[in-house]
Amino acid sequence: MSESFDAVDRRLVQATQAGLPLVSRPYHSLAEQLGITPAEVMARLARLLESGIVRRIGAVPNHYAIGYTANGMSVWDVPDERIDELGERVGALDFVTHAYHRPRRLPEWPYNLFAMVHGGSRAEVLAKVAAIAELLGPVCRAHDVLFSTRILKKTGLRLGA
Repeated sequence: MSESFDAVDRRLVQATQAGLPLVSRPYHSLAEQLGITPAEVMARLARLLESGIVRRIGAVPNHYAIGYTANGMSVWDVPDERIDELGERVGALDFVTHAYHRPRRLPEWPYNLFAMVHGGSRAEVLAKVAAIAELLGPVCRAHDVLFSTRILKKTGLRLGA
């Protein structure tokens, strides 16, 4: 870890890795728990974000609980030299929750751009995938959709005690 990642940072990450406290003033609650000021909590989180130790702070909804029962990982075969440009365009779509580059596994797996799409039905997901295909146009050589059948894990990396 970074030299600037100290024991208080570690405790702060451990206190927030399952989510912020569900109270009206979560940073104040964390400050009380850690024995520091709310301003220090916010400054430390800002520094951890800027350094890349923490990638983001945001809401992670339960897609099933809000009615998105069809979840499809769309996979795309696009030119490697355009992956950053195309990935940013796909990732900017309001119905794509995350998009990323993955290595191909030729000859069986030609796909290098992945984009997660959620919908209330498979038909809705497929319509959104069709919109991605239209956006990519002829530069996309092939695509597919892998539908979720169950959730196995819904957490990121966790620091131990």
